[in-house]
Order: sequence, then C-alpha cells, then structure tokens
Amino acid sequence: MSDPIKVEVRQLPHAEGLALPSYQSSQAAGLDLIAAISEHAPLVLAAGRHAMVPTGLVIALPDGYEAQVRPRSGLAARHGVTVLNSPGTVDADYRGEINVLLVNLGSEAFTIRRGERIAQMIVAPVTRVELARAESLRATTRGSGGFGSTGR
Repeated sequence: MSDPIKVEVRQLPHAEGLALPSYQSSQAAGLDLIAAISEHAPLVLAAGRHAMVPTGLVIALPDGYEAQVRPRSGLAARHGVTVLNSPGTVDADYRGEINVLLVNLGSEAFTIRRGERIAQMIVAPVTRVELARAESLRATTRGSGGFGSTGR
C-alpha cells in the first residue's frame, strides 16, 4: 500500500456528531460514507424510487485526484439498494456537499437512518488525455465487436 494522500474535509452542521468516513478493514479500498439525515426523519426509499442522500461532507481533493462514490455490496445484495450514477465522480475542484444518489431496485421499501453506511468513496489518481484526430486506427483482432463479442 502507498502512503496516505491528505484530503481536507469539512463537516456541515447537519453532520454534527457523525463520524468521518473510515475504512472498515486494513485492506479496504473505500471509505464508508454515512447518511447525514435528521435523526427524527428517516428517509424511506420506496421500491423503484431514488433519492439524493446528504453526507454532510465537503472535501478538498489534491490536484490530479478524484473521488468515486460507489455502492456498498451489502446494501445491494441484501436490499437491492445501490448508487444510481455509479460510480459518481467528485472532481478535485468541486467544493459542494457530497451527496449519494441511491436507488431502490428491490421489491420492498428501504429505510435509511441517520449515521447508516450508504456508499463507499474511493480516492484515485486521474489520468488526463489529449485526443488526437486520426483518419484511421490500427486494426485489432476484436475490431468493432461490441457488447458480448468477446464471450463467443
């Protein structure tokens, strides 16, 4: 493992008292994000519906890094709840609250309570490219075969 990258974080007032995201094991790739919703008003996510869930966090990523918001496998496996725009991208120049767009693909309503782990965030380096126009591209054995073409 590499040395940790320092990421400044600010908790908004509605996240007061909640723990900062943390890794749940020594080899975990993602920090668990938690719901910063009112303790007195849990969010009920009906089957087939989606909602924006606040985390109460604002981060300052170093230049050249991004944060990806991804589903938690347990929520997806047990309840059919996942991140709708997975992975969601947080750019290094974004300074707004991190929200998680959850969708309930399960058959029953799912209740999200304050402090519940709802997604994971992975911080990763970004590679920028420069596109160069070309009249033709070098041939490959796959060619233009699309979805499922390599499974034949």
